[in-house]
Amino acid sequence: MKLLEKLKGENGKDYAYRVLKDNIMTLELKPGEYISESELSQQLNISRTPIREVLMKLKEEHLIEVKPQIGTYVSLIDKHLIEEAFFMRYFLEKEAMKLACSSFPEDKLIELEKNLVSQRYIAGKQNFEKEFHNLDIKFHGIIFEGVNLEEVWKGILKISTHYNRLRLISEIRYSNKVFIEQHEQFFNIIKNKDVDSVEMLINDHVSNPKKGWKSIFNEDSQYKDYFK
Repeated sequence: MKLLEKLKGENGKDYAYRVLKDNIMTLELKPGEYISESELSQQLNISRTPIREVLMKLKEEHLIEVKPQIGTYVSLIDKHLIEEAFFMRYFLEKEAMKLACSSFPEDKLIELEKNLVSQRYIAGKQNFEKEFHNLDIKFHGIIFEGVNLEEVWKGILKISTHYNRLRLISEIRYSNKVFIEQHEQFFNIIKNKDVDSVEMLINDHVSNPKKGWKSIFNEDSQYKDYFK
């Protein structure tokens, strides 16, 4: 498990939650991996009571599975939850982009451009897939922030924990070049207020990647045991 730097004023319980969730979402803790309360307590240097509370919170978020009399495990990636997140993301991002084409703050456009620069800088570098994945999520979040739909984006992220773990696997397996090219299209569409191009781009960026999921789910895939 990868430990993170503690934030100023952050209590032990909040720190444990942030570390555990980050490790699950970045696949440092693999789907199906056993979790020991006592080991977590030692690693994070906090008592087992807040550890249990954190695990219950992650269980409510479908990231932890507690098997009575057996143990606690990182949840397998649920294909049904992936489909639900895809449905929400597909329709809400399309509408957010249409709003962005109507009005989008200059400072948020600059943020998008800076994010793209960072994406291009780390693209193709080995062992930077997780950093690229975080930039990808942040990029789309900026779009929602720019149209005053921050809470909508938070809602999408909340339901997308299984979807985003799958997307990380996709970004590890495949070249980031296509993702960057499509992000550049997002930027240009917003900059040029090209609302007529939104539908096709959302299909290309959100819908079309589903075709590549089959190879990840395939029995021959090294990731096949990550899913249920």
